[in-house]
Amino acid sequence: MTLSTTETFVQLLYLAASILFILGLRDLGDAQTARRGVLLAEVGMVAAVAGTLLYGVAVTGVIVRWEWILVALLIGSAIGTGMGLWIPMTKMPERIALSHAFGGLAVGLVGVVEYLEHGGPKMSTLQVTATGLEVALGALTFTGSLMAFGKLQGFITGRPVTYPGQNASNGLLIAGTLGLIGLLVYQPGAAWAFYAVAALGVLLGVLLVLPIGGADMPVVICLLNSYAGLAAAATGFALGNNVLIICGALDGFSGFILGMMMSKAMNRSFTNVLFGAFGAEPEGKAVAAGAAPTGPAPNVGSVEEAAEVLRAARSVIVVPGYGMAVSQAQHAVRDLANALQSQGCDVRYAIHPVAGRMPGHMNVLLAEANVPYDQLFDLEVINDDFGATDVALVVGANDVVNPAARSNPSSPIYGMPILAADSAKTCLVLKRSLNPGFAGIENELFVRSNTMMVLGDAKKTISQFTAALKE
Repeated sequence: MTLSTTETFVQLLYLAASILFILGLRDLGDAQTARRGVLLAEVGMVAAVAGTLLYGVAVTGVIVRWEWILVALLIGSAIGTGMGLWIPMTKMPERIALSHAFGGLAVGLVGVVEYLEHGGPKMSTLQVTATGLEVALGALTFTGSLMAFGKLQGFITGRPVTYPGQNASNGLLIAGTLGLIGLLVYQPGAAWAFYAVAALGVLLGVLLVLPIGGADMPVVICLLNSYAGLAAAATGFALGNNVLIICGALDGFSGFILGMMMSKAMNRSFTNVLFGAFGAEPEGKAVAAGAAPTGPAPNVGSVEEAAEVLRAARSVIVVPGYGMAVSQAQHAVRDLANALQSQGCDVRYAIHPVAGRMPGHMNVLLAEANVPYDQLFDLEVINDDFGATDVALVVGANDVVNPAARSNPSSPIYGMPILAADSAKTCLVLKRSLNPGFAGIENELFVRSNTMMVLGDAKKTISQFTAALKE
């Protein structure tokens, strides 16, 4: 092919990749088409990589040594395959955080190489601006994602870590970073300013995530995804690569929109999540079985009593929460549902948008346990059905079923949309202890007259339910 023909072919590959990314993102919005969406995005990425390699060989001639590309490809494939095969689905939030960290590091390093390769004074205003933003956002995403990983994994406390003047100092650091990028535009050869931008990005990643509680990780993961996408878009402008601009913009704005949706689901503003030091995970000792922290004692029942309630039920709605992920009880939940359905019981699952530690966490776990997609229902679809349901089985959920969100104006979760599990004829609540959820408040559901609590490991308890039903 001639040079012009090759360049045209590369742009067509980029166009095809962009269309596939958009179609893949659309399909990911529905559980029924999510697998196809992932496949379309994978094909799009192959097309984008192929186009970039062809452009580097035939058009610009910058690729002269393939061995380094092959080595990097093999190493990256080995790491990605290992993460996919060996990291359990219950650790998916941590894996997502690590992926964001790697993505941020990659775009940050590309920005550094671009600056070193072309030299600041030779770069246009657009290039130096894009490169500065690319490095700042990439560094921020890298350390911020590592902080999120540490909080999710327990290496770092899940409680918000705050100090006086924190928001003001973070604001000054952000302003300083933008000011240094402006200085680079005015004086592209100021290498010290470029490296200061990278250093401030690294620092901001730590300081911006540190004051956010572990239970707010769904919003944080969305935001870090947005940062990574915007960094990739900036890389596209710096390199003149159209597909990077398009896919980076898709990633950036979809992550931001999803973060806004997660905030809305918690009835909190985006700024409150980022700067409110809310979402602390309880670290106190477990409350003794049968005794509430204050107020009336909950009705704590035995496994046998709860199994009899399930045996008599004709309709059950399962409400999964983070406790299900912690105990890895999704397979046990599926087995219990199968046992109930074999006795003529209708079983469905109610999914709250912020249940778990990342968007769609419960959907991922239940899909891994081969729970049929058509049994999963979002909050707004299934909430009105609780009143006509025999049993609401709450597995490790807390604040997303707390009636205080409707009845107590002084509660920090007042106004938050919740699943109406308290409206069911009987509500069975499975929890390890009576400790509060991320909001740090007592759950009114636990002391309702139609609630029976069974304390202990959810996986073990549900397995005992299933065994009792099969007797």
